[in-house]
Amino acid sequence: MLIKQLSVFVENKQGRLSAITDILRESGIDIRALSLADTRDFGILRLIVNDVDKAYSALKSGECLVSLTDVIAVSIEDKPGGLTEAMDLLTQADISVEYMYAFISKSAGSASVILRVDDNKKAVEVLSAKFKLLTQAEIAV
Repeated sequence: MLIKQLSVFVENKQGRLSAITDILRESGIDIRALSLADTRDFGILRLIVNDVDKAYSALKSGECLVSLTDVIAVSIEDKPGGLTEAMDLLTQADISVEYMYAFISKSAGSASVILRVDDNKKAVEVLSAKFKLLTQAEIAV
């Protein structure tokens, strides 16, 4: 199961991030998870939202440079070492994690992690044998 992540190019200028989040607010978009990686001149804002299509359209209309990326959302037991089992499975299957970030799960006792890997199909197969993979609909709630 793959979900869609929005990736937004953000210039490192005062107020630019605020303008992007304002577009989402005005469109009624709820951000479920985010990651911001930056360099000196720009950043990449990665977003998991409740309504991907609406958010994508709103950002495009707001003249943002935005793209969609398939990622995996994994529900992991919220305990020390919970993430290790998932990472071990990917390593054993020779799957590289390009990046990841976590977000608060509404399910007690679990954490949710967004993964971008080099082989989505294989990662879904490997992870779904031991972990619950979240759907776009489950994240939207």
